[in-house]
Amino acid sequence: MKDKIFNALLTLAGVTIVLLAAGIIYALTVESLPVFQKFGVLDFVAGSAWTDRTETYGALPFITGTLLTSVLALLFCIPFALSIALFNGEYFRDTKVSKTLSTIVDLLAGVPSIVYGLWGFYTLAPIMKGLGVNDTGFGVLLASIVLAIMIIPYASSLSAEFISMVPNDLKESAYSLGATRSETIRHVSIPVAGSGIFAAFILAFGRALGETMAVTMLIGNTNTIPGSLRATGNSMASVIANQFGEAIGIKLSALFAIGLLLFLITALINCIAKIIIKRLSHK
Repeated sequence: MKDKIFNALLTLAGVTIVLLAAGIIYALTVESLPVFQKFGVLDFVAGSAWTDRTETYGALPFITGTLLTSVLALLFCIPFALSIALFNGEYFRDTKVSKTLSTIVDLLAGVPSIVYGLWGFYTLAPIMKGLGVNDTGFGVLLASIVLAIMIIPYASSLSAEFISMVPNDLKESAYSLGATRSETIRHVSIPVAGSGIFAAFILAFGRALGETMAVTMLIGNTNTIPGSLRATGNSMASVIANQFGEAIGIKLSALFAIGLLLFLITALINCIAKIIIKRLSHK
């Protein structure tokens, strides 16, 4: 009887998640229909104008800003997160230094995004302005740097867990064949933990895609496609946060459509990541 009850609860939880996802997609789709009917799906996605005066709305500037800041953040994140993961999961595993660093990393992962935004606003923005990055100190590059700092704790913590789970027998076999520590890490630890490390960075990338407050405070919030890393721009999440409260009519529908596109982009990236992870795990 206990097993039946437990199985029923698990089934209920699984069905609830599916229904919740379906409900989100349905609500976003219904609210997005007016803007899709007016401009067409492709024209809305590829449109670069966002003007209240003529009620012309296109999502391309925000899609570009989101992907640009997220990809840059991931590129900035990888070397630092992987280094921390190897430090905690391989070189200084189960030492006081590793435990201390892991605690600090976990604390940083729990810091609210608005705190990172404030730190970037009052610390990094004046520095970048002084270096002549742009006139205001804000822009795509600054938002990407802060995003990278935000996602490093997630990627490094999860990657360290996967690296530490590599069987010692495999590493000892490599040592017995004359491999050095670095060779063992390159040819044993990282390949064996590769699928898990990849999954960790995809989760970190997913957070960067949906980040709102820090990006809103630092990207500049201009509804144009960034011409360079020094330029200001906007992201899908930040434009919704900035304009949702005052939006009505077709503009409100356009913001819902941007939310739907963000949901679909995130889902697509996760699906691609799962396929890659399966292929890596079978090698």
